[in-house]
Amino acid sequence: MAGDSPGPRHAPDPKAEIRDRALALGFDAVGFAAARLGEEAKQDLAGYVARGHHGDMGWLAETAARRGDPQVLWPAARSVIVLALNYTPGEDPMTSLTRRTRGAISVYARNRDYHDVLKKRLKALARWMHRELSCEVKVFVDTAPVMEKPLAQAAGLGWQGKHTNLVSRDFGSWLFLGEVYTSLELAPDTAETDHCGSCRQCLDICPTDAFPAPNQIDARRCISYLTIEHKGHIAAEFRAPMGNRIYGCDDCLAVCPWNKFAARTAEPAFLPRAELSAPRLADLAQLNDGDFRALFSGSPIKRTGRDRFVRNVLIALGNTGDPTQAPAAEGLLDDASPLVRAMAVWALTRLADEDTLDRARARRLAVEDDPAVRAEWETEG
Repeated sequence: MAGDSPGPRHAPDPKAEIRDRALALGFDAVGFAAARLGEEAKQDLAGYVARGHHGDMGWLAETAARRGDPQVLWPAARSVIVLALNYTPGEDPMTSLTRRTRGAISVYARNRDYHDVLKKRLKALARWMHRELSCEVKVFVDTAPVMEKPLAQAAGLGWQGKHTNLVSRDFGSWLFLGEVYTSLELAPDTAETDHCGSCRQCLDICPTDAFPAPNQIDARRCISYLTIEHKGHIAAEFRAPMGNRIYGCDDCLAVCPWNKFAARTAEPAFLPRAELSAPRLADLAQLNDGDFRALFSGSPIKRTGRDRFVRNVLIALGNTGDPTQAPAAEGLLDDASPLVRAMAVWALTRLADEDTLDRARARRLAVEDDPAVRAEWETEG
């Protein structure tokens, strides 16, 4: 909206008006920060990339300069309004991990894509500011190169916990964040301080030891990264710890003691769809591309694609230890995707009897041309 002709009115207290407007639009928390980040945040980002902890998320390295400095991203920015939406679940998401033949989907992905919900409200607030406060504005959600958690802490919405996510006194670990950058000079709110103390529950709960130290995460070991961002084969060492997690992982968020102050979200778009709350793994394994797109229409899961998603489902099937799930894995040994075929092998070797395995191995090895899939057969041979 930069460059349009704004209206003439200036509010005597723009922060109060912006806050009131944002809350009226349905945001749950609002904070104000200067459009700059301290050296610590920039150094943390540089260290994260230098250690390779970003995995194959190359865009993190490519956008580091803009991500580390709001005024490099947009030179006209003077202030950042950080907005948050509460997505606290109605029950402990850890309970879904005990239902081994059903998939555990991260709380944030059980209904509508939060990017769409946030962006619609951010744009409504930005249009109002442009019209009523005679300012230039730009809106961002976490698909843009914005270090939103340090900005949220500077705006007083919470602090970055030892799991590297934002923690709020009022909403625990369950906040979606978005930002409005503006040319207005607005007094920043008081930054929030760290209230984690000696607690390390989020670090200790991680199934794959993805935290090399407090406030550091190695994405390459994180189940959320592996099931969502990672495009290749998932290393064998991480498959058993994944359990039945087929999209994301909430463990480090769910155990945070600050969650006791959070109230369940009232936003309909964030309430879980029944078919995504505890879907049967055997049913998900049968999804073709069209079925996958239809089931996850409007969901962030759709962006992962059918092949990577079914890869995850097959790992979960292999972790059930239930022989009755073997046919679902065996039916995918001939799938067009090497990602799927490889994990079908892995799952079948954990579920099927020796005769079934021997017949399947003899049939598939004669025609299998993908080295990674052949390696799975030979490892389990």
